[in-house]
Amino acid sequence: MKNYFKILVLPLIVIVFTSCSNNDDDDSTVMFKATINGASEVPASGSSATGTATLTYNATTKIFTLTATYSGITATAAHIHKGDVGSSGGVVFPLTAASPISYTSPALDASQEADLYANLYYINIHSQAFQAGEIRGQLIKQ
Repeated sequence: MKNYFKILVLPLIVIVFTSCSNNDDDDSTVMFKATINGASEVPASGSSATGTATLTYNATTKIFTLTATYSGITATAAHIHKGDVGSSGGVVFPLTAASPISYTSPALDASQEADLYANLYYINIHSQAFQAGEIRGQLIKQ
């Protein structure tokens, strides 16, 4: 009877300890968020259009997914640019302009990853009236 008890208890103990050690916190995922508006444009556009963006970066695969929504603008183009707050920069990743925007990046190289972590990427949404960009939001690590 004691051997039967050992046979049943031992697997139960292993299952309990194994289930307690699962990793619910994924350290490989990093979130970035942006509030998109005309005041963030360089120079400020005065547009009342607004939007939000969430970028989820997988540090293991080096790939991010971006979801952005906006309203109050008829967009003609949308991009992720490289530039610090208050400065403009070149296009790094082209996006589709229709809201909601959904984008999955290629794997980032070391320089792009460093720029992302330094909060040097911003989303810019362009319109016919503001061809250089009507609303903008800096992607900030959360």
